[in-house]
Amino acid sequence: MATVNTNVGAMVALQNLNMTNRDLEMVQNRINTGFRVASAKDNGAIYAIAQNMRSDVAGLRAVTQTLDRAISTVDVALSAAEGISDLLIEMKEKALAASDSSLDTASRDALNEDFVALRDQIATMYGNANFNGINIVDGSTTTLTALADADGSSVITVSGEDLSLSGSVITIATTGNISTLTNASGMIATVETTLQNLNEALARLGTNSKKLEIHRTFVSKLSDALQAGIGNLVDADLAADSAKLQSLQVKQQLGLQALSIANAAPQAVLALFR
Repeated sequence: MATVNTNVGAMVALQNLNMTNRDLEMVQNRINTGFRVASAKDNGAIYAIAQNMRSDVAGLRAVTQTLDRAISTVDVALSAAEGISDLLIEMKEKALAASDSSLDTASRDALNEDFVALRDQIATMYGNANFNGINIVDGSTTTLTALADADGSSVITVSGEDLSLSGSVITIATTGNISTLTNASGMIATVETTLQNLNEALARLGTNSKKLEIHRTFVSKLSDALQAGIGNLVDADLAADSAKLQSLQVKQQLGLQALSIANAAPQAVLALFR
């Protein structure tokens, strides 16, 4: 039927062109954002899964930060403990020299002054072993905790070491000296016991530091794996989308041409009235 009221060909051509335009818009969005699933309307299920994984990645970033702080705190404590260990070796040398019964008073006094200075330096070291306001070797902090997982349900615990004078590790008294032969002789055994205790404390601190570093490495790898998984779910294949864009652009031009031809069809009715 020849009519100008209804153009079925134009309708079909317009429907096809609209479909092509929608596909073209979708591909252009993928190219612009780099995502195959950029919002929930693209794919609600995949978007929800990706958001949950992004939440885990964000949680792991917080875990990494708290682990970094804990590692730094323990490393500062280790530096102080190692420094104290070096001081104790010097103190043992001074005590051993002062235990010589043939030593004159002036020499013993000089050795004692050095010994007392080293003793006081121990207090300075453990007192200044702070990181972010936390000191795990002065007796003020018995336990240091760090987050271990993304939901905060698990933590890693590091025990503090009390390296203060007259303590369980440093058994040298706050007034310890080698001013006399008796004091010097007794101080040798005290320093040796302290050195043994400190070596054990150093071993514990070193083990804790290694434990934190191992877990931090694991968290970093886990975060990378999750990010790769998110990419597999939502990232666009730009090579494929580039090829599809070219074909859709050609298809769009053909659709416009088809619509133009269909719109020109009613013009043929005019020939019937010449």
